[in-house]
Amino acid sequence: MRACNPPDWSAARAELSDLLTSAGWRPSVISDAELALHEVFVNAWRHGDTLAPLVVVALAGRRLRVSVADNSPVLPDIGLPADLLAVSGRGLYLVRALTHRLGAEPRKQGKVVWFELMKEAAA
Repeated sequence: MRACNPPDWSAARAELSDLLTSAGWRPSVISDAELALHEVFVNAWRHGDTLAPLVVVALAGRRLRVSVADNSPVLPDIGLPADLLAVSGRGLYLVRALTHRLGAEPRKQGKVVWFELMKEAAA
């Protein structure tokens, strides 16, 4: 049985925001990263049979990689949504538009969905 409310993702969001702020990332890019994290996190809860998705945030140089693991072995379709007028089903399309790379990989149990953003070079 699934809980009616999604798990709290505020700790993951705060860690992501603090990390990028301390690394000097622009606020607009931090907002994009937060929105992408939220979409992937809620998908893991809603579709991935996971009450508390595992989030890993890694920053290496100018590259941010955020991974969210869930228990479902079903890899998501990250292409265009089938129905652009549907009430739902466009989350990963949005993540793909906000980020530089998006992917999904199987794990021993379940899968991990990840995205990457690159920090813009100083002008």
